[in-house]
Amino acid sequence: MFEAGVDVFRLNFSHGQQEDHRKRRDAIRAHEQKVGRPIGIMADLQGPKLRVGTFAGGKIKLVAGSGFRLDLDKVPGSAQRANLPHPEVFAALSPGIDLLLDDGNIRLRVEKCGKDFAETQIIAGGDLSDRKGVNVPNAVLPLSPLTPKDHSDLAYALDMGVDWVALSFVQRPEDVAEARKLIAGRAAIMVKLEKPAAIGKLDEIIELSEAVMVARGDLGVEMPPEDVPPLQRRIVSACRLAGKPVVVATQMLESMMRTPVPTRAEASDVATAIYEGADAVMLSAETASGSYPIEAVAMMDRIIRRVQADPTYFAALHAGAAASSEHNSSDAISAAACQVAHTIGAAAIASYTTSGTTALRAARERPDVPILTLTSNLQTARKLAVVWGLHCVHTADVSNFTDMVKKATSIAHEEGFAEKDERVVITAGVPFGTPGATNVLRVAWVEG
Repeated sequence: MFEAGVDVFRLNFSHGQQEDHRKRRDAIRAHEQKVGRPIGIMADLQGPKLRVGTFAGGKIKLVAGSGFRLDLDKVPGSAQRANLPHPEVFAALSPGIDLLLDDGNIRLRVEKCGKDFAETQIIAGGDLSDRKGVNVPNAVLPLSPLTPKDHSDLAYALDMGVDWVALSFVQRPEDVAEARKLIAGRAAIMVKLEKPAAIGKLDEIIELSEAVMVARGDLGVEMPPEDVPPLQRRIVSACRLAGKPVVVATQMLESMMRTPVPTRAEASDVATAIYEGADAVMLSAETASGSYPIEAVAMMDRIIRRVQADPTYFAALHAGAAASSEHNSSDAISAAACQVAHTIGAAAIASYTTSGTTALRAARERPDVPILTLTSNLQTARKLAVVWGLHCVHTADVSNFTDMVKKATSIAHEEGFAEKDERVVITAGVPFGTPGATNVLRVAWVEG
C-alpha cells in the first residue's frame, strides 16, 4: 500500500486488540527503514459509542406512529421499550429532540423525558437489533470524548510512538484541551469533525488542534445529506485559513470494497476534495476489510495526480486561497518563496524545518512546485507526511549557508525533483535549527 501511494497509516482502535496494532506498527516501521522514507502512523481512538441494549428475540420491528420507551432498565427490550444504558443521554434530552438509531435508519422524537427515561414517537421505523448505535444530533452530551477504553488505548498508542492521535466525537474545544493535557506533546492531535455541535465552535477547535478530519460518515447520519458537501467545503476553507492540515474521509471509494474499480460518482467525490484544497484523502473500509485494498489506494493516487495535472487546479486554489492567519516575517518569506519559485520556474522549494512550522507555512501557500522538507527531527518528518505537497526527508541539520545550499540542491537532485542546472528555492531559519524562525530565502542552482 505504501508503494501504491499511502503516506499515513491509520490504526483504528475501534477494532482489534492492542497487540494487533503493535504488530502493524512494527511492520510499518520496518518498511520505513527499508525504503528510507518517513511514514506517518495515526491512532484513531474509538470515543464514546452510544448503543441500545439487547432484545428478547435479538431483533424487533418499530412501526412509524407508535410509541417507544427508552430507559435504564437492563431487562431485554421489546417492540414497546428498550434499554439505553447512557444516563448522560437522558440528561441532555428535552421534548422535540430527535434520536437516530442504526446509522439514522430509525428516527425517534422525544415527547416526554426524565433523568432515567424518554417516551418517544417513532417517526421512521424499521428493524432494530441488539446494540445498534444511537446518535443525538441536536444536543451537546455531557460526555468526555475519552472513555476508559480510550485512556488505555491512548497510553498504549503513545508508548508505541504514533505520530498522530485522532479524537472521535469531539463536541467542544474543551474536549481537545482535555486530550492535549494527556498527550502532552508526544503526538499531534487530529480532531475528527463528526458531531454538528462541534461546527458551532469550529474556529476554536481548529485552533486547538494540529489537524482536522472531515468525518463525513457520522456527519451524514446526524445532519441531512445535502448539508454535508457545503460543510466539507467550509471546513477545508477554515483549515486552509488557519494553516492546519485537513483530511477528507469516509465512503470515498466504498464500492471498491467489492469491485476493482470505483463508480464515476466516487471518483468525482475524491476529485472534489482535491480541488477544494484538502491536504489528504482517507480510505477506511476499502483498505481495512475490502477485497481490493491495493487497487483502492492506487486508484485514489491516480485521481489525485490527475486532478493536480489539471491546468485549472492551481488557478482555482489560488483564486480561492485564504489569507494567512498570521502576518509576520516568517509568513512573508514563505509566501515570497512560492512566488519566486513560480516566477523563475524553479524545480522545487526546499524547506528546512525543525518543528514543522516552516513547512506548514510553505504548504499553506499551495505552490505549483513540490516542497522538499528537510528536517533532523524524525518525528517531525513522520508527522508532516499528511500535509499537502510535502516530500519529507530525515537528514542531519546544517550549520552554515554553504552546507544549507549544498545539501538542499543535492537532495533535490537525488530525490528526483531537480535536474542539473535547474533552480531550487530554499527557505530556512537562522540561527539554524531554531523552531518557528523562517527568515532566509535563497535561490540556488543544482550542480551536476
